[in-house]
Amino acid sequence: MTQDHPHASAPPHPAPDGRPRPGAEADAREFVGHRGRLFGLAYRMLGSADEAEDVVQDAYLRWSGTDRGAVSHPGAWLAKVVTHLCLNRLTSARATRESYTGSWLPEPVLAEAGAGPLEAVERHDDVSTALLLLLERLTPAERAVYVLREAFGYPHREIAGLLDIGEANCRQLYGRAARRVAEPGDGGAARFGPPEPERRRALVESFVAAARDGDLAGLEKVLAQDVVWWSDGGGKVRAALRPVRGRDHVVRFLAGVARRTEEGTRLTVAEVNGAPGIVLHVGERITGVATVALHADGRIGEVWFVSNPDKLGHATRRFAAYPEADG
Repeated sequence: MTQDHPHASAPPHPAPDGRPRPGAEADAREFVGHRGRLFGLAYRMLGSADEAEDVVQDAYLRWSGTDRGAVSHPGAWLAKVVTHLCLNRLTSARATRESYTGSWLPEPVLAEAGAGPLEAVERHDDVSTALLLLLERLTPAERAVYVLREAFGYPHREIAGLLDIGEANCRQLYGRAARRVAEPGDGGAARFGPPEPERRRALVESFVAAARDGDLAGLEKVLAQDVVWWSDGGGKVRAALRPVRGRDHVVRFLAGVARRTEEGTRLTVAEVNGAPGIVLHVGERITGVATVALHADGRIGEVWFVSNPDKLGHATRRFAAYPEADG
């Protein structure tokens, strides 16, 4: 996997003779101005931060090798490139996820204190784990239309141009996608109450305090009766292969996990996927990241815990910004 690229700047693309191409630095600055938005688009499409970084890098390489005179609207041109790169990846990703060991969960994204790779888009709830899982119900084309419309506010005419389809077809795809996202079901949107940021943060902090103290009664107070705990170890680390359902079962499960937790592990509340989440770490090494959704009764109704080390690289690279990260 590639690392966070390009960050604050991008290297000028050289001409065939090895010298920087005229205007390359300006082109790199132009690209960096769009980078956060492109990452947000790719992440919502793929559910993987590392893959989103790879897509953004591929888009930069195409941008740096394109005649700028043929690009009248750089933002739209780059969005089209990123969207098509993601569509190509989604086809193979679906087959991979069908054979995944245990529950497949999106790769968590941490924000640095007050900022991060998703800050370019105001509606952070569009990157919640709950919504990303609902987007897995969609075909690649439906997902592209839904993300471009809901998260980025593109009109149907522009989305049709980005995807090289007719506007009527675009509207049909969006309608199907919206209906499928709204369908009730395990983890469906109807299961959850409003986001309520303050309430969610208070519950997450209470959960962390109870877990730190081994307070099982405290855990019971913040969990809904029919809470569901999902684990994603990817077959790389020990994790529950099936969801754990019900407050009593989840509390007993957590008690067992606590007995097996690596010595020196700490729990830190951090912004994960646009909302308060939990990071398990030993110093700066992250061993797990959890996100939650509130049940309609105002308690924690769903917990998604990612411990697959292949999905923690991006979060680990960002975690150093948190004051508790040094353990």
